[in-house]
Amino acid sequence: MSNYRRLYLQGTYIFLTIVTHNRMPLLINNIELLRNAFKHTKTKFDFEIFASVILPDHMHLMLKPDKIKEYPKIIGMIKHNFSRHIDTCRVGNCPPQELNPPALSQSKLKKREKGIWQRRYYEHTILNEDDFAKHLDYIHFNPVKHELVNNVQDWEYSSFHKFVKMNYYEQNWGSLDDVKAIKEMNLE
Repeated sequence: MSNYRRLYLQGTYIFLTIVTHNRMPLLINNIELLRNAFKHTKTKFDFEIFASVILPDHMHLMLKPDKIKEYPKIIGMIKHNFSRHIDTCRVGNCPPQELNPPALSQSKLKKREKGIWQRRYYEHTILNEDDFAKHLDYIHFNPVKHELVNNVQDWEYSSFHKFVKMNYYEQNWGSLDDVKAIKEMNLE
């Protein structure tokens, strides 16, 4: 295994991508459970969720933890709390095709994993304003990228509207139609 090292810069934002195991589409149909996992974690750790988008099988977050070295624990607690309470889904509260984890390896069983989340997550420390803006755009455009909606404003599980109210984005920013029109332009 490689020697993975995290960059801990106090006072910075962390961009995260957290994915369900085998990209099972669990998150939207269990959005209240996910919200409760976040709420519970906020009672234990001091952090700001600056921006977010939740899709069926993954989420992107921009966090600013009070203590930068705690963000791995924050993510671990969110995942643990969600996984701990998803058992109600296994006994019939979710469509059967939705939660069908494959047989777990001995390694995962030994670590008491349920096969709900990928073990690791993608993280990136935001280093400057340009980096911040690009990751914020990526978060909010993601439902359009995955063709879940044609317009960013139509995705309910996003912090996009918060940023519209702050005058960071126009209400109609980032529609799929705009992107298609740009790609179809031939200016050569």
